[in-house]
Amino acid sequence: MRSVAVVGASLAGLSTVRALRAEGYDGSITVVGEERHRPYDRPPLSKAFLKGDLDADALALAGPDEYADLDVRWLLGERAVRLDPSTRTITLGSGRELRADAAVIATGASPRTIAGAQGLAGVHTLRTLDDAVALRADLHQGLPRVVVIGAGFVGAEVASTAHELGLAVTVVEAAQVPLERVLGRHMGLVCSSLHTDHGVRLLCGTGVTGLTGEGRVTGVRLADGRLLPADVVVVGVGVRPATEWLAGSGLILDDGVVCDAGCATNIPGVVAVGDVARCPHPFTGRHERIEHWSNATEQPRTAARTLMSGTSAAAPAQPPYFWSDQYRVRIQLAGHVVPGDEPRLVAGDLDSRSFAAVYRRHGHDVAVLAVDQPKVFSRLRRTLTPIPTALARAAS
Repeated sequence: MRSVAVVGASLAGLSTVRALRAEGYDGSITVVGEERHRPYDRPPLSKAFLKGDLDADALALAGPDEYADLDVRWLLGERAVRLDPSTRTITLGSGRELRADAAVIATGASPRTIAGAQGLAGVHTLRTLDDAVALRADLHQGLPRVVVIGAGFVGAEVASTAHELGLAVTVVEAAQVPLERVLGRHMGLVCSSLHTDHGVRLLCGTGVTGLTGEGRVTGVRLADGRLLPADVVVVGVGVRPATEWLAGSGLILDDGVVCDAGCATNIPGVVAVGDVARCPHPFTGRHERIEHWSNATEQPRTAARTLMSGTSAAAPAQPPYFWSDQYRVRIQLAGHVVPGDEPRLVAGDLDSRSFAAVYRRHGHDVAVLAVDQPKVFSRLRRTLTPIPTALARAAS
């Protein structure tokens, strides 16, 4: 293996480059990125960057000295459109072809949108730095009425930031309980109450049927017939794995690139990492995509070892972990929650929005949730052990 092509100039892509060099790989590495930016940190896009507290340079994940040491060839502003595994050839949108002995798929995911959003000014998704720049420009104009569609973590963070900027914010969520799929019903209610605690209007149990406006958005039409006036609309209704360019490649695709526990695909010499990779997780026992920042830094080490050794082996069983900052409160979750898991309060109290809870499934601790309790969270997180296979299968 004298050449590696990494498709995706993301945190996962950069982490794979770092891991390959750390494993002693001294061959050539080419990184293809659809965006024109070198890898940057995405979590601040919905928070400090959107508010105006950070500039784009502060988001950089590496500096000139590290890039020099990594010795990478960058092809930025280039979109991969086809992979031919038989010849290890990646075709780019410009018609350029790139050949390599091994390929790393790190193309991440693309935001979903809603019908009627195309071509209307003031309607945004938030996934990339360019998305954040455009949304920040609208929010800082002082346009007063903001509607966020989707009360997931990205939507909640955008709502929090817009509220801090002094704007009138309404959050619309189709589910009856925001975050129920991730936190369970009870804790979903507790954490989503941060919106109403701070005077942000939260509408649950109703979908969006369309947008109004000519040229620029003026309103959001709900399934129950209501029309919400809006100057800015942010659509945060989830993402889909960016696998369209892999159609016809022979790779198994099913809600992402299907991999084994070592990130290896069904085609030798091709691995996948980050949001696009669907792998068996050694902690949860489930075959799934993990869309967490921590996964994008840890999983590439496994993929690099697979490429270097030619043998696919699972990583140590660390619980999945993510955090979210909303309304000056930090929410942290480690582990995996499914319907029926029972949260037990172990520190603080719910009313103060400062607490820690441990989720149990048939007598086994499966997850830890903390709100503004970082020290307690760190301690409890270390006590989690891999979910027994029988419990993982029962929850699937």
